[in-house]
Amino acid sequence: MKTFVIPVAASCLIAVTAAQAQSPMSYQPSFYLGGDALFWELDPDGRGSFDSTGLRLRAGLAFNDYFALEGHVGTGGSDGPVDLNYLAGGYAKGMLPITQRFKIYGLLGATEVDFDGSEDSESDVSYGGGASYAFTPNLSMDADFVRYLDESNYNFDAISLGATYHF
Repeated sequence: MKTFVIPVAASCLIAVTAAQAQSPMSYQPSFYLGGDALFWELDPDGRGSFDSTGLRLRAGLAFNDYFALEGHVGTGGSDGPVDLNYLAGGYAKGMLPITQRFKIYGLLGATEVDFDGSEDSESDVSYGGGASYAFTPNLSMDADFVRYLDESNYNFDAISLGATYHF
Protein backbone atom coordinates (compact mmCIF):
# COMPACT_ATOMS: atom_id res chain seq x y z
CA MET A 1 0.00 0.00 0.00
CA LYS A 2 2.89 2.38 0.63
CA THR A 3 3.61 2.38 -3.10
CA PHE A 4 0.59 4.69 -3.61
CA VAL A 5 2.33 7.70 -2.02
CA ILE A 6 5.00 8.20 -4.71
CA PRO A 7 2.69 7.98 -7.78
CA VAL A 8 0.10 10.29 -6.20
CA ALA A 9 2.76 12.88 -5.27
CA ALA A 10 4.29 12.68 -8.76
CA SER A 11 0.87 13.12 -10.40
CA CYS A 12 0.18 16.21 -8.29
CA LEU A 13 3.51 17.77 -9.27
CA ILE A 14 2.90 17.04 -12.96
CA ALA A 15 -0.58 18.58 -12.78
CA VAL A 16 0.75 21.74 -11.13
CA THR A 17 3.56 22.07 -13.68
CA ALA A 18 1.16 21.59 -16.61
CA ALA A 19 -1.32 24.13 -15.21
CA GLN A 20 1.46 26.67 -14.65
CA ALA A 21 2.81 26.18 -18.20
CA GLN A 22 -0.58 26.68 -19.87
CA SER A 23 -1.45 30.05 -18.37
CA PRO A 24 0.57 33.06 -17.29
CA MET A 25 0.83 33.18 -13.51
CA SER A 26 -1.06 36.18 -12.19
CA TYR A 27 -1.64 34.64 -8.76
CA GLN A 28 1.16 34.54 -6.23
CA PRO A 29 1.23 31.15 -4.47
CA SER A 30 0.32 31.48 -0.80
CA PHE A 31 1.18 29.34 2.20
CA TYR A 32 -1.32 28.39 4.92
CA LEU A 33 -1.35 26.55 8.27
CA GLY A 34 -4.31 25.03 10.07
CA GLY A 35 -5.19 23.16 13.23
CA ASP A 36 -8.24 20.94 13.73
CA ALA A 37 -10.07 18.74 16.17
CA LEU A 38 -10.03 15.30 14.52
CA PHE A 39 -13.08 13.12 15.24
CA TRP A 40 -11.99 9.72 13.92
CA GLU A 41 -13.63 6.34 13.53
CA LEU A 42 -12.08 2.95 12.78
CA ASP A 43 -14.80 0.63 11.48
CA PRO A 44 -13.74 -3.03 11.15
CA ASP A 45 -16.17 -5.14 9.13
CA GLY A 46 -18.24 -7.43 11.32
CA ARG A 47 -17.06 -5.92 14.61
CA GLY A 48 -17.97 -2.86 16.63
CA SER A 49 -16.41 0.41 15.57
CA PHE A 50 -13.84 2.41 17.54
CA ASP A 51 -13.92 6.20 17.69
CA SER A 52 -12.20 9.05 19.50
CA THR A 53 -10.96 12.62 19.19
CA GLY A 54 -7.43 13.70 18.27
CA LEU A 55 -5.59 16.66 16.78
CA ARG A 56 -4.64 17.35 13.17
CA LEU A 57 -2.26 19.95 11.74
CA ARG A 58 -2.45 21.02 8.09
CA ALA A 59 -0.01 22.93 5.91
CA GLY A 60 -0.53 23.83 2.31
CA LEU A 61 0.47 25.89 -0.67
CA ALA A 62 -2.36 27.42 -2.71
CA PHE A 63 -1.27 27.96 -6.31
CA ASN A 64 -4.45 29.85 -7.21
CA ASP A 65 -8.10 30.07 -6.10
CA TYR A 66 -8.75 26.56 -7.43
CA PHE A 67 -5.76 24.33 -6.63
CA ALA A 68 -3.48 23.64 -3.66
CA LEU A 69 -1.18 20.95 -2.33
CA GLU A 70 -1.77 20.11 1.33
CA GLY A 71 -0.21 17.91 4.00
CA HIS A 72 -1.84 16.49 7.14
CA VAL A 73 -0.33 15.11 10.34
CA GLY A 74 -2.49 13.95 13.20
CA THR A 75 -2.42 12.02 16.43
CA GLY A 76 -4.35 11.29 19.57
CA GLY A 77 -7.40 9.61 20.83
CA SER A 78 -8.01 6.20 22.29
CA ASP A 79 -10.98 3.87 22.32
CA GLY A 80 -10.25 0.80 24.38
CA PRO A 81 -7.62 -1.28 22.62
CA VAL A 82 -7.20 1.18 19.71
CA ASP A 83 -4.93 4.24 19.93
CA LEU A 84 -4.14 6.48 16.95
CA ASN A 85 -0.35 6.90 17.02
CA TYR A 86 -0.22 9.06 13.91
CA LEU A 87 -1.53 9.80 10.46
CA ALA A 88 0.50 11.56 7.79
CA GLY A 89 -0.44 12.29 4.21
CA GLY A 90 -0.21 14.51 1.16
CA TYR A 91 -3.14 15.64 -0.99
CA ALA A 92 -4.12 17.57 -4.07
CA LYS A 93 -6.86 20.03 -3.11
CA GLY A 94 -9.36 21.24 -5.69
CA MET A 95 -11.31 24.31 -4.52
CA LEU A 96 -14.49 25.93 -5.82
CA PRO A 97 -15.19 29.47 -4.55
CA ILE A 98 -18.96 29.90 -4.05
CA THR A 99 -18.68 33.48 -2.76
CA GLN A 100 -15.72 35.66 -1.81
CA ARG A 101 -15.79 34.17 1.69
CA PHE A 102 -17.17 30.65 1.21
CA LYS A 103 -15.65 27.77 -0.78
CA ILE A 104 -16.00 24.03 -1.02
CA TYR A 105 -13.13 21.69 -1.73
CA GLY A 106 -12.17 18.13 -2.49
CA LEU A 107 -9.05 16.24 -1.41
CA LEU A 108 -7.28 13.35 -3.15
CA GLY A 109 -3.98 11.88 -2.04
CA ALA A 110 -2.32 9.21 0.06
CA THR A 111 -2.08 8.64 3.81
CA GLU A 112 -0.08 6.47 6.17
CA VAL A 113 -1.79 5.60 9.47
CA ASP A 114 -0.38 3.79 12.51
CA PHE A 115 -2.46 2.42 15.39
CA ASP A 116 -0.99 1.36 18.73
CA GLY A 117 -0.99 -2.40 18.96
CA SER A 118 -0.81 -2.99 15.20
CA GLU A 119 2.36 -4.53 13.83
CA ASP A 120 2.66 -2.28 10.77
CA SER A 121 1.38 1.07 9.62
CA GLU A 122 -1.13 1.08 6.77
CA SER A 123 -1.14 3.29 3.65
CA ASP A 124 -3.88 3.90 1.13
CA VAL A 125 -5.33 6.36 -1.33
CA SER A 126 -7.40 8.93 0.60
CA TYR A 127 -10.23 11.19 -0.48
CA GLY A 128 -12.66 13.63 1.06
CA GLY A 129 -14.33 16.99 0.88
CA GLY A 130 -15.13 20.01 2.96
CA ALA A 131 -15.98 23.68 3.19
CA SER A 132 -14.21 26.82 4.31
CA TYR A 133 -15.53 30.20 5.46
CA ALA A 134 -13.14 33.19 5.58
CA PHE A 135 -13.79 35.56 8.48
CA THR A 136 -10.93 37.79 7.32
CA PRO A 137 -8.55 37.54 4.34
CA ASN A 138 -6.10 35.68 6.61
CA LEU A 139 -8.35 33.61 8.90
CA SER A 140 -10.88 30.93 7.95
CA MET A 141 -12.95 28.22 9.66
CA ASP A 142 -12.85 24.81 7.97
CA ALA A 143 -14.74 21.53 8.22
CA ASP A 144 -14.16 18.35 6.25
CA PHE A 145 -14.68 14.61 6.00
CA VAL A 146 -11.78 12.41 4.85
CA ARG A 147 -11.66 8.66 4.28
CA TYR A 148 -8.02 8.09 5.13
CA LEU A 149 -8.04 4.29 4.72
CA ASP A 150 -10.46 2.20 2.66
CA GLU A 151 -9.28 -1.37 3.18
CA SER A 152 -11.19 -4.54 2.37
CA ASN A 153 -11.67 -5.40 6.05
CA TYR A 154 -11.98 -1.92 7.63
CA ASN A 155 -12.32 1.84 7.00
CA PHE A 156 -10.67 4.73 8.83
CA ASP A 157 -12.58 8.04 8.51
CA ALA A 158 -12.39 11.42 10.21
CA ILE A 159 -14.46 14.56 10.46
CA SER A 160 -12.39 17.63 11.30
CA LEU A 161 -13.28 21.13 12.45
CA GLY A 162 -10.68 23.88 12.84
CA ALA A 163 -9.15 27.17 11.77
CA THR A 164 -6.62 28.12 9.11
CA TYR A 165 -4.24 31.08 8.90
CA HIS A 166 -3.36 32.21 5.37
CA PHE A 167 -0.01 34.02 5.00
